[in-house]
Amino acid sequence: MSGDGTGRGELAGQTVVVLGGSAGIGLETARQVRAAGGEPVLVARDAERLRRAAAELHPVRTAAFDTARTEHFLGGLPGTVDHVLVTAGSPAYTPLDALDPADAGRDFGGRLALAVAVARASRGKVRPGGALVFIGGTGGRRPAPGMAVTGAVTAALPALVANLALEVAPVRVALIAAGFSSSRTEPAPRAPCRRRWPPRDGKCKPWT
Repeated sequence: MSGDGTGRGELAGQTVVVLGGSAGIGLETARQVRAAGGEPVLVARDAERLRRAAAELHPVRTAAFDTARTEHFLGGLPGTVDHVLVTAGSPAYTPLDALDPADAGRDFGGRLALAVAVARASRGKVRPGGALVFIGGTGGRRPAPGMAVTGAVTAALPALVANLALEVAPVRVALIAAGFSSSRTEPAPRAPCRRRWPPRDGKCKPWT
């Protein structure tokens, strides 16, 4: 994405909703949207980080809430939306001994339910030819200690997103498998093992 400094960039006049827009990939994407002349809408759970992001980017709208309200929020936006980026949700690196089944169910189900909510809200809200972009991960590619829930989520997302794409067409749908990342506001998350992750021998040397 690029702009010419006059607001006539390749996203000029386009509204881009960024779920998880106060940090990391979401915040950097919102910066690029603004630089390309687009109008970002920032959504995040952390109200203070959202305030700081808004002070920098001057979005057309902000909202701080849990992802359970996503469908209602998107449906209530005025007019049509051009694109939606979903980066909300943090991977849970938890070894089995410390993994609570109820927490695991919420983490797994919550990430999938968020994708469903965004897809449902996109019908009649996102313009034909617009895009829903989901950020997944690489945790499902290789098993390792502490990756049970994160691996299951990232393995399930491609099937879910492919099926949602059939039902929201002509809105386009994409899934990006991002690795570890960091930003000026948030360091990259620590994997449960030091050095190489996942470990080649399946053994974990925890951070101390």
